[in-house]
Amino acid sequence: MLLTGNHAVAYAVMLARPAVVPVYPITPQTPILEKISDLQLAGEFEVDLMTAESEHSAMTACITASLTGARVFTATASQGLLLMHEMLHFASGARTPIVMMNVNRTVSSPWGFWPDQTDSLSQRDTGWIQYYTESAQESLDTVIQAYRVAEQVMLPTMVVHEAFYISHSLEPVIVPAQAAVDAYLPPFDPAIRLDPDIGRSWGNPVNQELYYRFREAVGGSMDTVPALAVEADAEYGRAFGRSYGIVERYRMEEAEIAIVAFGAMAGTARVAVDALRAAGVAAGLVKLRLFRPFPIEAMREAVTGVPKLVVIERNFSPGAGGILHQELKAALCGMDGLPKVHGYMAGVGGVNVSPKRIEELTREALAEEPVPQSVWRR
Repeated sequence: MLLTGNHAVAYAVMLARPAVVPVYPITPQTPILEKISDLQLAGEFEVDLMTAESEHSAMTACITASLTGARVFTATASQGLLLMHEMLHFASGARTPIVMMNVNRTVSSPWGFWPDQTDSLSQRDTGWIQYYTESAQESLDTVIQAYRVAEQVMLPTMVVHEAFYISHSLEPVIVPAQAAVDAYLPPFDPAIRLDPDIGRSWGNPVNQELYYRFREAVGGSMDTVPALAVEADAEYGRAFGRSYGIVERYRMEEAEIAIVAFGAMAGTARVAVDALRAAGVAAGLVKLRLFRPFPIEAMREAVTGVPKLVVIERNFSPGAGGILHQELKAALCGMDGLPKVHGYMAGVGGVNVSPKRIEELTREALAEEPVPQSVWRR
């Protein structure tokens, strides 16, 4: 089918069979809600579609629905995600395996509607698993995989793609058969749910020791996610012929420098890598698909033997710089043969970063020594 990234997500949601979908519309996420509504009205998707009065309320409805034992989906973007912030912590602490699609958009102020990853990356400490995708097909496939992983570890999961580059761009997308998805994704059957026969509940206050144990348990479950994500992706590949891994290496043979990217930037970087290789520069690409938990061992393995790395950011953390730049340096700290890591903030606010610009920044990184902070390059 010829689908936008947002419509591809809507089809993935239908195939995953959530029982409850509380959503509040916000640009550029709204087409997901609209398409889900179309599928429901056409009789193709049996779901309780709830339009709440705000994103905060939508996430609250997700949490309560999930705690009853229902599979749940929602979607948002930018200020909507920020309004959910309080409840994102509650969702992970309550061990609700909600799957949410976030469409990256600049956060205010000033107002803007352009692709920038700061909205989702600013939620990296809320206890949500985070996947980043570079195409409509990958977004569809990842939503389905996200349910498989989330319901194994009982943690909420955010799948993220960028505004307009993916959300509103049309491309051919293979939509799997419902029976095949049903075979891959079993029905949600949590051990603890709203059921008088179980005789357990959620929401009581706890003392310091119990709180510590709850947070420790979240951390332990997060630690299992990379291996489970690899397994879910591999099984998806066997069933549907498409898999992505959690870290991808592209043209990394004898690379003297590697571009580390995630989201739509990865697709552009592939073109730049091909051009650099054609010009005699041994460049490669390391694409990060799973951002939270950060796949430290997989990333270290992917960059082993590469003397230089360059990160070109579409996000900004004031006082820290590029978020992937800082996370990558922390993940590689103490590694034998530690690569030199360059960070350039070139795509902040949705500024277009062309293949030619990526080539230029890669050559710049080859010619100079890195500095600790991320450097502005527009």
